[in-house]
Amino acid sequence: MRKLFQSALISLDGVVASPDSWAMQYFNDESGQSALAQLERSDGMLMGRNTYLELTARWHNDSGVFGARLAEIPKYVFSSTLSEAAWSNTTLVRRDPVTEVTRLKYAGGGDLTLYGYGRLAQTLLQAGLVDEMMLSIHPVVVGESAPRLQSPPLGLTLSGVATRRTGVVVAMYQVRQPGE
Repeated sequence: MRKLFQSALISLDGVVASPDSWAMQYFNDESGQSALAQLERSDGMLMGRNTYLELTARWHNDSGVFGARLAEIPKYVFSSTLSEAAWSNTTLVRRDPVTEVTRLKYAGGGDLTLYGYGRLAQTLLQAGLVDEMMLSIHPVVVGESAPRLQSPPLGLTLSGVATRRTGVVVAMYQVRQPGE
């Protein structure tokens, strides 16, 4: 069975919303290589509507190695409001995300990667479908009005920590399923 790897950008004060407005100044070659390495281990990428819109705005015409990998990897966008998903190799999924992601995990192949920490990520965490989490903690305080990291009660085991030259701390966790 495939593993589901979830990656989120987070501020020091727990903000996960709109990372394009506060996290991109910390994106450098080091973070790009890490993101590319994860995508190369994966043969499917999962996104909610907001992450899809943010990534297409930033990467859909990029001709670099990371942009090329994003273009070629099969992408599954979970949304009930998008009318189409025009980015190459993208499937718009309107069905129940828990059922569909369970089917994808059992389909075999490489890992699945989930970017962002919106409703889709929270739903999949609550359903016990996320195997690993990577939180990239950025050295910025966004402010009180932005949505914060939220989760159902969740057991995590720290599996690695890295620091980047930009001051970003990357914390890797294995998600413990209930009863473990």
